[in-house]
Amino acid sequence: MGRNITPTVEGGLLVAITVIMGLVTVYVPILGMFLEFFCAVPLALLTARQGAGKGLTALVVAFILLAILISPLLAARIVLSFGICGVALGWCVRKNFGAVRIFLTTLIVASAAQVLSLWLLLVIMDVNFIETQVEMVRESFNESFAMYEGMGVDKARINEAKSQVEPALQTLTFLMPTLLMLSALINSVAVWFTSKWIFPKLQMKLPTMPSFAEWKFPALFFYTGIIGGLGIYWGLTRGWTEIYEISLNLTIVSMIIGLLQGLALLSFVFDRYKISKIMRRIFYVILALNMFLLQLVAITGLVDTLFDYRKRLFKD
Repeated sequence: MGRNITPTVEGGLLVAITVIMGLVTVYVPILGMFLEFFCAVPLALLTARQGAGKGLTALVVAFILLAILISPLLAARIVLSFGICGVALGWCVRKNFGAVRIFLTTLIVASAAQVLSLWLLLVIMDVNFIETQVEMVRESFNESFAMYEGMGVDKARINEAKSQVEPALQTLTFLMPTLLMLSALINSVAVWFTSKWIFPKLQMKLPTMPSFAEWKFPALFFYTGIIGGLGIYWGLTRGWTEIYEISLNLTIVSMIIGLLQGLALLSFVFDRYKISKIMRRIFYVILALNMFLLQLVAITGLVDTLFDYRKRLFKD
């Protein structure tokens, strides 16, 4: 912002930009989907420049204006999905946190916001988001089965497919905590990259993340993967639904972390042996198309969190 602009005027401008972006998100379908990822940036800038108090005040003002102009629920979704993440990121920048700490703080705030938004839906609208989403998927499958039946597909095959749908939907219900975490992760990544792009244009910058080849996760995820696997076995064999649900989420999250760590290890090996970009892309395509290889990389990554192959096997 220009030197002659007072903090109050700057705050008003950034709130106005946030509200305009929110309106475009709702009323301009294609552009709105893209612009939604930038809604956090004005609040992040304001918080980084003027502090968390001004950032939270601006967040409340933006919510009130959006609630008047569109609807309270849509305003809450925009504010909880991206606005609060922007305030969290700006606060971390003002505190001079490192890149990893900034991202983790934003992720924690985004996860809490996702839970709060679901709670608001349940309390205010009496809508169970999880049941609603599962029912939508079930109806989609039923419409597909009806279409196939109308096309003359063998009923026995359709009934066999139908028998597999309900267990899959039950598993989807169990995995909702992980899906919420992934949604929060997507929001955090979007806030990080949009801020990383915009901040330098306004004489501000975010700290740089370590290169992907250097990424390392705590060994905790190795143990959560083992505990999750054992819990799934006990839950299935003894009919402990709650244990199975918790263990399934633990296992999926651990495997995602293992996959990231495994890919980071691969990137380190590729860099060390100077593998060409073309060969890397070919390998990644093969990897993406082969579930066994993906699982192998994820398991290798989980083991790497414990043993650190880069330190043990690639000493200079």
